[in-house]
Amino acid sequence: MITVQSLSHTFKIGKKGKEKKIEVLKNIDFQIQQGEIITIVGKSGSGKSTLLQTIAGFMKPDSGSIKVNNTEIANFNEKQSAAFRLDNFGFIFQNFQLLPNQNVFENVELPLKLKGVQASIRKHNVKIILEKVGLTDYADHYPNELSGGQQQRVSIARALITNPPIILADEPTGSLDSQTEKEILELIQQLNKIDNITFMIITHDEEVAQIADRKLRMHDGILLGDVKHVI
Repeated sequence: MITVQSLSHTFKIGKKGKEKKIEVLKNIDFQIQQGEIITIVGKSGSGKSTLLQTIAGFMKPDSGSIKVNNTEIANFNEKQSAAFRLDNFGFIFQNFQLLPNQNVFENVELPLKLKGVQASIRKHNVKIILEKVGLTDYADHYPNELSGGQQQRVSIARALITNPPIILADEPTGSLDSQTEKEILELIQQLNKIDNITFMIITHDEEVAQIADRKLRMHDGILLGDVKHVI
């Protein structure tokens, strides 16, 4: 489903003409199969978030290949990347990234609006997704009226609303207490098992990493290992 080959990326820091290049991704190779949960584990600055952003098309790599369902996306322009994201990826973020002036229904509905889906279908689909994540009674609530766990469920619902085959999650439980973290991880596992959704999860938390089928570890831009869990 996702194949990354020889992926490299550098950041430039400092004044123009005196820039210093920092290698953030160093010749990365890995594959993710349909229906897998993959975790990318590493300390802050290891390159794991940069890897996710290049796969998502938010950042263009210096070199290498990124194929999603056999489509090469590494050289897409911004318009092509945006269109591809809308059809193929859902996103879950540590800080939820909900629109504060829109209620739960409107936040979840947004990707369907961007795709031009008609209002009646949007209403039906949002109702189904909110039921799936346990938020049926919160459609009219605003983000500041919700707990952190509820906000993350809204974020998950928004990620699911376009029925994407792949969810990219950046520290999805990083802002949650341990009990809420457990509930969100159980929801992710349930969605993976029932709907066969592929998850790529960025985390520094070893407990989060344990839900994965495979754990990839990054250090200083290098992919150190690909460990398959034995169940």
